[in-house]
Amino acid sequence: MSLAGKIEVDVELKASGDQFYKIFSNEVHQMPNASSKIQAVDLHEGDWKTPGSIKLWKYIIDGKTEIFKERVHFDDKDKCITMDGVEGHVLEKYKKYKGIFQVINKDEGGLVKLTLEYEKHKAADEPPYPYLDFVAGLIRDIDAHLVKAA
Repeated sequence: MSLAGKIEVDVELKASGDQFYKIFSNEVHQMPNASSKIQAVDLHEGDWKTPGSIKLWKYIIDGKTEIFKERVHFDDKDKCITMDGVEGHVLEKYKKYKGIFQVINKDEGGLVKLTLEYEKHKAADEPPYPYLDFVAGLIRDIDAHLVKAA
């Protein structure tokens, strides 16, 4: 049995895909203003807009504060953001954790195809469904923030 896996969910946006991509790729330091789930996003290495930069997220999941340090990569042409886990609570539970956000514009609004790729420590470990639900909820919070600000 493979320890690697992938789980996915599509999240509809009322705001445009371009607006969502902009805040998620270049303005993540604004996340605490958009969602109560996020306490802070700090720059650890690099800058806010350069691929390969490392950011440290502090968030609340299931009533507990956790951290996630990630190295981010962007594909502006395809509006795809990849966050590779470098350190944090999620990596205590999984050997590998990667979030992929494919942002798609639609005639009205947009869509985010969220994929979490992971590798479990042992076969009995559960897939990261709580993190999938958390990130999907974060996407919805950001969308509501963008719609409200428009």
